[in-house]
Amino acid sequence: MIIPEQIKQLRDKTGISVMACKSALEEANGDVEKALALLAERGLKVAEAKSERTTKAGIIEAYIHPNKQIGVLLEIRSETDFVAKNQDFQALSHDIAMHIAASFPQDVPELLNQSYVKNPDITIGDYIKEAIQKFGENIEISRFSRFNI
Repeated sequence: MIIPEQIKQLRDKTGISVMACKSALEEANGDVEKALALLAERGLKVAEAKSERTTKAGIIEAYIHPNKQIGVLLEIRSETDFVAKNQDFQALSHDIAMHIAASFPQDVPELLNQSYVKNPDITIGDYIKEAIQKFGENIEISRFSRFNI
């Protein structure tokens, strides 16, 4: 039997819907680690299915390093303005811009293949796929510029 605390714990870790968390926990017989693996697997399938959808909205995120000698402008797109205005989407954008400042990628494909500085176990591409599953929309990085003095 799945208890609400397990669902809350999984939702807090992933940000994924309550029903998806409950389903994964049921399939994993209450094992949170197995449920996390199931959600990750499902997330890849969701991201693949949504990858062809057009991204018409988005934001420009700016990041200036505290030393004021490195800056990044990032264009990141979503399908709707609703997601683009979401606080979690904006946090994702900020994290990616900060990653760009720290890691010097030359282009978007290189960026997507880099290990994420906040969690080296995943790539930036994986981080975006997790966000696609969470928001239920295609998300893509259109372009970025990194400035350095």
